[in-house]
Amino acid sequence: MALATSIEWTDATWNPISGCTKISRGCDNCYAERIAERFRGVPNHPFAHGFDLTFREHKLREPLSWRAPRRVFVNSMSDLFHKEVPASFLDRVFETMEAADWHVFQVLTKRSSLMRRYVNKRYPDGVAPKNIWLGVSIEDRGALTRLTHLKQARAAVRFVSFEPLLEDLATLDLSGIHWAIAGGESGPGARPIEPEWVRSIRDQCKKQQVAFFFKQWGGRTSKSRGNRLDGRRWLQYPEITAAQPTV
Repeated sequence: MALATSIEWTDATWNPISGCTKISRGCDNCYAERIAERFRGVPNHPFAHGFDLTFREHKLREPLSWRAPRRVFVNSMSDLFHKEVPASFLDRVFETMEAADWHVFQVLTKRSSLMRRYVNKRYPDGVAPKNIWLGVSIEDRGALTRLTHLKQARAAVRFVSFEPLLEDLATLDLSGIHWAIAGGESGPGARPIEPEWVRSIRDQCKKQQVAFFFKQWGGRTSKSRGNRLDGRRWLQYPEITAAQPTV
């Protein structure tokens, strides 16, 4: 588990798996791949195998040793629901998250149908614990099916990351969603983001009572253009106190 992270909406990262493969436009300029591939072939380095899918069993129980409560982004360097991750390994990840219930675990995926299938099988008579937040990444209208899959998952807390936001998403039905993150792309070849796209998401979140977090405008670096929208920062988190919706 990393003790610090530059990702604004979390406190720490935990990577029991690293490496991934591209499945949509949002993956084109993957920051995790860029980081990992710098170290391919370096002896004894954690990313000696670059961005190849790698299982890190020695990290599976790591959050249990971190006693101070934190928001923990799960697999910032991979996708937990990659098709080559066996259910037996997912079981061990979820067992740790369930046991370390003083942390909030933020699980974000582009493999939304695989997440739905696994979660619904694991919690057939209820929903995932409230400390396990389940989310999907959506970059364009072609990826909006992930929102449908997320709503169908037996999750107590659901969130969406609209990053990198690549186009206007028009009308969104955010019923059953507790939190929305939005942000522009950063790094080499970063694609542009328009303020109107972000305002649309923010305004729909306000109307539908969804917490809204604007991460960044993006650019050459993630900090290039800051994160102010219409003169202020939007850094909301969901308040998970009331009874959770049924599925």
